[in-house]
Amino acid sequence: MGCGEPFVVAVVVDTIGSVPQEVGARMIVTSAGRNFGTVGGGKVENRAIEEATKLLSELSQGDHKAPRTRFFSWNLEKDIGMTCGGSVKMFFEVHNLGTWNIAIFGAGHCASALVEILQRLDCQITCIDTRPDWLDSLPASGKLKKLLVKDYKDGIEKVSRDSFVLLLSKGHSTDSPVLMEIFRGYQAGLAAFPYLGVIGSRAKAERLKQDIKAAGLDEKYNSAFLCPIGLPIGNNDPQEIAVSIAAQLLEWRDQSRKDNQKNSPGSA
Repeated sequence: MGCGEPFVVAVVVDTIGSVPQEVGARMIVTSAGRNFGTVGGGKVENRAIEEATKLLSELSQGDHKAPRTRFFSWNLEKDIGMTCGGSVKMFFEVHNLGTWNIAIFGAGHCASALVEILQRLDCQITCIDTRPDWLDSLPASGKLKKLLVKDYKDGIEKVSRDSFVLLLSKGHSTDSPVLMEIFRGYQAGLAAFPYLGVIGSRAKAERLKQDIKAAGLDEKYNSAFLCPIGLPIGNNDPQEIAVSIAAQLLEWRDQSRKDNQKNSPGSA
């Protein structure tokens, strides 16, 4: 389960008669299915996973009227098709849904300035770097996770697919390999990040497009990232760059939420 990924906790809160698990048994379910624990296995667990993933799907599609908790009471023979003969009551609760996740590859001057701004907003930040001293220099915050890696590419699998991703590492030589690896994931069928940006100039953007071609990747990825990033405001001071990037992230976040509401069931 990736950092900040939405999940459901399903808990057995009451039982009557013969049942496969005791009160207090619990299970964590993500959109991919059971992640940890068990509420009994077999048909009752399959039904619990089905209800949990359905709940995640409804809420992630922008159905804001859908409750974040649910309660079910099942007769295992009549409702589930089991021969135990007992009944079970189960409580479901969603966690991490709606969290604005932001992943920053790099902990240099611009990244540090950006973290200073973002930690004051309603978001969760993951900062990934190969340099422990640069990570240590970032401000301590409950909203910030510092991830030390041997290679920047190692951080990709640690980032949830709903994250806004920014490449602000040491330069082109470290940003480009991460970007190419992300696009290889896209090509293999992984979901695209809702925002993918690389710090740099238009000249760097053209170089990255050359890298995409050299890597044998589809040319459609030429338009799958932003470079330069940030709104066209301010100068090249790291603090002002950070302000422009934060403003663009807010702009994209708000537009994404509007799109989700527009496409949600029952919208006009």
